[in-house]
Amino acid sequence: MAAKGSRRFPYTTVKGFLLLICLIPLFLIGWDLRNGSLGPDPGQTITETLGITAFQLLLITLAISPLRKLTGWAGWLRFRRMLGLFVFFYASLHLLAFLQFILGWFDLWDTFTKRPYIIAGALAFVLMIPLAFTSTKGMMKKLGRRWKPVHRLIYSSAVLVWIHFLWQARSDITEMVLYGVVLAILLAARVYWSGLSALVPLKKVGN
Repeated sequence: MAAKGSRRFPYTTVKGFLLLICLIPLFLIGWDLRNGSLGPDPGQTITETLGITAFQLLLITLAISPLRKLTGWAGWLRFRRMLGLFVFFYASLHLLAFLQFILGWFDLWDTFTKRPYIIAGALAFVLMIPLAFTSTKGMMKKLGRRWKPVHRLIYSSAVLVWIHFLWQARSDITEMVLYGVVLAILLAARVYWSGLSALVPLKKVGN
């Protein structure tokens, strides 16, 4: 019997609140679209907003492990899967918006080979696919010790996402530099606590 006055952390409530927060960017896009306030190029605005949202959520996801280390509270990990799936969700919408509003569905290969930032973004998205499809508890159990090496792909994907946005930045790269600093700090923290090998994807786990 639990001690009198003790309370369990309301994970379900917090997850519901987090779900609503993660949906706010999508709601704002819909609101601005309805009111015609997306600027002179709505397609470009929608595509960029979806992409930046995915990147911001990716950085927040990467911050979960450092937060656990700094606070000593393992409860942070309970929110990581939801955040990671929202990263993939917004990245998928970003890709679809890019194809629909900017690139076109029939000029993909020709443009793909001429714009390096598209190559970086495409590779980042491809690396996210196995992360999304192996995020369930069932897949974690099935993969066993192989699950963590597979999910180290998130670090390579994050670097490629940053390169993707940096390369397409026109004149002001201040925002991307700041994101790069945040990413570097998160990766450095991972190396500090777990060693450089912790960033290497698909590296076999020792016995």
